[in-house]
Amino acid sequence: MRKLLVILLFTLPIIKSGLAQGNLTLPDAVSIALKNSYNIQLAKDNLEIANINNHIGVAGGLPIVNAQIVDNEQIISINQKFPDPTRNLKRDGVTSNILNASVIGNVLLFNGYRVKATKSRLEELESQNQGLLNAQIQNTIAAVNTGYYNVVRHQYFLKSINQSIDVSKQRLNILNSRKEVGLANNADIFQAQLDLNTLIQLAESQQLVIDQSKTDLLNLIFVNPDSTITINDTIIIDRNINISEIKTLSLKNPQLIVAEQQIKINQLLEREVAALRSPTLRATAGYNLNNTSSAAGFILLNRSFGPQVGLNLSMPIYNGTVNKRQLKVAEVNTKIAKTNRDNFILGIETGVVRTYQSYTSTLAQLKTSKENYDLSIKLLNLVMQKFQLGEGTIIDVRVAQNSFEVESFKLANLAFTAKVAEIELKRLANLLQP
Repeated sequence: MRKLLVILLFTLPIIKSGLAQGNLTLPDAVSIALKNSYNIQLAKDNLEIANINNHIGVAGGLPIVNAQIVDNEQIISINQKFPDPTRNLKRDGVTSNILNASVIGNVLLFNGYRVKATKSRLEELESQNQGLLNAQIQNTIAAVNTGYYNVVRHQYFLKSINQSIDVSKQRLNILNSRKEVGLANNADIFQAQLDLNTLIQLAESQQLVIDQSKTDLLNLIFVNPDSTITINDTIIIDRNINISEIKTLSLKNPQLIVAEQQIKINQLLEREVAALRSPTLRATAGYNLNNTSSAAGFILLNRSFGPQVGLNLSMPIYNGTVNKRQLKVAEVNTKIAKTNRDNFILGIETGVVRTYQSYTSTLAQLKTSKENYDLSIKLLNLVMQKFQLGEGTIIDVRVAQNSFEVESFKLANLAFTAKVAEIELKRLANLLQP
């Protein structure tokens, strides 16, 4: 695979070691982020919930068994009269007990295939949460890649500034040596010292930017922001990206798959709501025990027990058009899901084209920028040689330094921009790997 290796002034060696030693590589950063990410953990938890719910029992397809016991103890007054007055009974404070116990099970036989639709929806929800997890993983990898190379870019800036500081120090030393023999004035020395101080201040400001970029990266990988890390790396750009391939693969983007699944989920909800208008048939079976006892009265004990079996049919006739309206709402929700899907496809296609335009344009600029960067180094070396020989002026040196700094910064920014575009294209195509 052809790749463009962008190396600024100082090539930093790649040191593969763990975060515990302070050195951090990109694979290490991605691995730590995938392990520690709260967002990924939340997505995993949601997937686990969807997996738990994806069961025929949750869909209502399994039998339901209930046991019930009711035991009432009473103290009553009895006043009973019979045709035979000798049998009349009147008594207060009579104890009475009523015991009812039952175990009843029922199983759904038919409800307009609502159970089947619900089970299918639960399966789609689980699959959708898997897609959301995959999308979160891709987003996390992309964010870590971008944050990592942002640190590398700012370190390039600091290296360029330090090189320019070395040139300024060399210029100041030459002027001081000339002054000792009467060939330089204080104005040139003061200006050289001002230029040096300005660069030193710029280096200090750039170090702050690096430190804050590292803190941002630590936040992306969910590590203590006080951790000390060292990044030694270069920016390597993949030049083999093909827009046709990206467009094809982008149609398998996890977020697009999630949008497609939302349509299926809403369509299944339509079927569930439509099933509410169908009759429901249940089979029931159980065992009952009824026991009534009294200390006095006509019946001292009445006990019945035994199994039961039956069918329960319910038919919805009218409920204030609630089901009808719920079905219309479900249909609208499906329409919204399709619109969101279409809008997301357009967004992905637009993102692919715009990002690829940035990618190709930046790669084209990089070639010229690299040439200008090499020329700026040669120019600076040549001007410094002439300045040492007394053939160049301080203005010539400052102009050459400025050209070097501008081209160094431009090359680093272009390399970073191209890398960000590459990362985004691979994210859209679901090609980022840990």
